[in-house]
Amino acid sequence: MQKNKLKALWSSGQPILNGWCSIGNSFTAEIMAAQGYDSVTVDIQHGAIDYSDVLPMFQAMQSSGATLMARVPWRDPGFIMKALDVGAMGIICPMINNAKETAEFISYMRYPPLGQRSFGPTRVAVSVPDYGVEANNEVLAFAMIETADGVENLEAIASTDGLDGIYVGPADLTLGTQLGRLAPGLDRTEEEMITLIKRVANVCNKYGIIAGIHCGTADYASKAISWGYDLTTISGDTKLLASAASASVSDWRKLNGREENVQVTSGVY
Repeated sequence: MQKNKLKALWSSGQPILNGWCSIGNSFTAEIMAAQGYDSVTVDIQHGAIDYSDVLPMFQAMQSSGATLMARVPWRDPGFIMKALDVGAMGIICPMINNAKETAEFISYMRYPPLGQRSFGPTRVAVSVPDYGVEANNEVLAFAMIETADGVENLEAIASTDGLDGIYVGPADLTLGTQLGRLAPGLDRTEEEMITLIKRVANVCNKYGIIAGIHCGTADYASKAISWGYDLTTISGDTKLLASAASASVSDWRKLNGREENVQVTSGVY
């Protein structure tokens, strides 16, 4: 079967740019995938996306050549396996707190004898020629570190056999470690959060796995790469759409003398 392009990029030391889809629509997914991302992740956890949306979104993105991934809602074997069967070459699993949960997650990703994934690659066998048990070596398992327990058990999680990477969601990491003292959000500038974010990258590098993080801007992503991150996500479809539309509206109002205050909302990702 075909090799996972992200593994090749990571092995060669090149930083990886990941796109993010929260809108459950095949056309917007197709547009996102056509912008030159190395990979595109469909956010089934927090996106306005149901499983029935994932198949047409993956089909629409297939021709782009981007590696397709999914963030699943939870550490649920049924959902993880169905996302893989529909074509995900990487799974981001939220709220991993310890080595036991990490091992469970990995087991859902791998066919026996390495795991307990059931064999039924209904759609991916069409989109990926010769798809079979060789997928054990190609599909990527990312654990999200988002809680105080996850941070406490960071080394045990990172050293779990079969884990390919850790993905940091700064908003939940802030909520989970700062006891409500700091508002959730991306692109953290607080010293304690930067220290924590750097620590995750250092631990990933120590155990030879991919360090990934969700960023709000290209500038912050560049900083994260300098801290040791291998994969960076910049914003997402909803935020990018809102930002582009807002900028266009603002330009029009300035050019035509209608600069009255207008309430604008742009979302999180």
